[in-house]
Amino acid sequence: MGAVRTSVRRRRGIPWLVLGLWIVVLAIASPFASQLADVQRDRAVDYLPAGADSTQVARIQEQLPGGETTQMIVVYHRDGGLTEADKATAEGQIAEIAGAHRLTGEPAGVPSEDGTTLMYPVASNEPGTDEKARDELVNDVRDVARGGDGLNVEVGGEGALATDAAEVYNSLDGPLLYTTVAVVALLLIVIYRSPFLWLVPLVVAGVANYLSMAVAYGLNQWFGTSVSGQSSGIMTILVFGAGTDYALLLVARYREELRRIERPYDAMAAALRGCGPAVLASSGTVAAGLLCLLAADLNSSRGMGPLGTVGVLCALVAMLTLLPVVLVLLGRRVFWPLIPRFGSTPKARRSLFAAMGSSAGRRPVTVLVGGALLLGALALGTFNLPGNLKQEDSFTSKPDAVAAMQTLAAAYPERSTQAITVITPADRAEATLAGIRGTEGVDSAAPGRTGDGWTEISVLAASAPQSAGETATIEALRDRLDGSYVGGPSAEQIDLKDTNARDRMIVVPIVLVSVFLILVALLRSIVAPLILVTAVVAVWAAALGIGGLVFGPVFGFEGTDPGLGLLSFVFLVALGVDYGIFLMHRMREESLNGAEPVPAALTALRTTGGVIASAGLVLAATFAVLTSMPMVQLVELGFVIAVGVLLDTFLVRTYLVTSASVALRRKLWWPGALSKEPEPPVPPKEPERMTAAAH
Repeated sequence: MGAVRTSVRRRRGIPWLVLGLWIVVLAIASPFASQLADVQRDRAVDYLPAGADSTQVARIQEQLPGGETTQMIVVYHRDGGLTEADKATAEGQIAEIAGAHRLTGEPAGVPSEDGTTLMYPVASNEPGTDEKARDELVNDVRDVARGGDGLNVEVGGEGALATDAAEVYNSLDGPLLYTTVAVVALLLIVIYRSPFLWLVPLVVAGVANYLSMAVAYGLNQWFGTSVSGQSSGIMTILVFGAGTDYALLLVARYREELRRIERPYDAMAAALRGCGPAVLASSGTVAAGLLCLLAADLNSSRGMGPLGTVGVLCALVAMLTLLPVVLVLLGRRVFWPLIPRFGSTPKARRSLFAAMGSSAGRRPVTVLVGGALLLGALALGTFNLPGNLKQEDSFTSKPDAVAAMQTLAAAYPERSTQAITVITPADRAEATLAGIRGTEGVDSAAPGRTGDGWTEISVLAASAPQSAGETATIEALRDRLDGSYVGGPSAEQIDLKDTNARDRMIVVPIVLVSVFLILVALLRSIVAPLILVTAVVAVWAAALGIGGLVFGPVFGFEGTDPGLGLLSFVFLVALGVDYGIFLMHRMREESLNGAEPVPAALTALRTTGGVIASAGLVLAATFAVLTSMPMVQLVELGFVIAVGVLLDTFLVRTYLVTSASVALRRKLWWPGALSKEPEPPVPPKEPERMTAAAH
């Protein structure tokens, strides 16, 4: 009896011990988590391909005398034509800017042919690579360059555009976190119908997010992992989305065990044994898929892989350790008013997923073919996706830098207003300059800084920025100038497009193979993993197709982010397989317990369908938060992933995977042991004495 009491006391002490360890971990992590914002970088090189020409140009420019150059264009415009007073105002303001800051060269005004616009290119090495100093410089210029009384003054150029983009990314952290928390809280209240229970997984997810910030900072300091506004925002989304999914699965199983096990500690232990392997496998699959982004050449994509993995793993650790001990310490009362009493049975109610399973079970082939045709039809919308997104179309609202670019494009249609930068070895500068001037499509070229064995040459194309003519000029310069690098804003856009196409060719097969191998190891089958992988690829194509139907006609977007295809593929495949694991793991569990293939599939859908639906809604809602952000690429990514998760949850998992499982029966588990028909039981032999008596 004493041994039993000792065992009970020990078990009661374990939750308090785990809680104490978490407090220690958070105390250690706190100083590091608070510094993540300080290492966040949103410069061009943080988003560019690692090996591209434009990236080399940006890096070498940082080493030239004066460091990195912040380039701006101050634009003065009056619809009826600039007056002499307007020109005097412009000269006075530019002189004031030159007197307050160390500019490279004397700013000279360039009037438009129609007399409505006057532009002053302004450049400074004052900020160097310091983003805060750059933003201060741009804002100081904007404070001086002001219009009025019909005179419109705008500050554009590469530096101003970078400042506007940084302002947007810096503003994401607060609204993104608050909106995500509010959305998850609302959904949890609806799902749990309890005034207390929803708060527990939400608080634990918040703790996991704080821990992920500390780990992300550590990766940056120890391994140089890049941290951008985009990657840190996605990490937050994954912590709350994936973490809440794991919490929903665990709480549902815990509630089930509380009805048949008296002590909460023992019920939680049984719940962890039951759903723990599925949660571990699903998080491992997501982490493996995200880590495949390390094979990408694009810096922003490669940095997103480790940060996304950190988010998922921190959510996993918190939901499998902190969440269980908090629930055990709070006891059954945390479920009030729907408290699962020991020995009770849940109220019998008509299950939506039981009805879905029945319809899929009656005509599995018909349902499977119909669903496949629907996904194929939706995928055709990808042909309607708008072209590549231009810099000026990257914002949902029009900042000052974009307005300046549009004014320049209208006022100077005959020339480029955005320089192409060529970096060439200093000892070949004259020959390179002659080659540039002899290249078709070049309007002018002028040498700039020299240092560290390199010379900078500024080139103006005869065509408008990011037009087909300017693209042809950049490509011609790269073909002609051997040993030199061609960069600048327009060249960066070309490199982004080409590198994203290259990354898709490399990363997509790696993701598919990695996920498939993990599923084979988990499910002991080849057929079941093939079905899951095929399903998520079809969902990705359909979600992109829906994006093609709404991005231009409904949202009014002028282009598609070049990285949308790759990032949405990685997230949808990894997260989609996540739900497939929940369903297939339960199906396999039922089969191992002796259930026939069809009842096993329908039971798995009935028991996990509600949890999967709830988890899918939460995950889709968290990614949908990105659609409220002011960056087009974030809106597009959030929309495609949210739509894909909903398709996966309510069409693919409930109907198509279940239908395929019913249609294939035991072949689903080929070549594993479950694919073989069980041997009929051997009847017992009649005892010999009975036989003798019969004789």
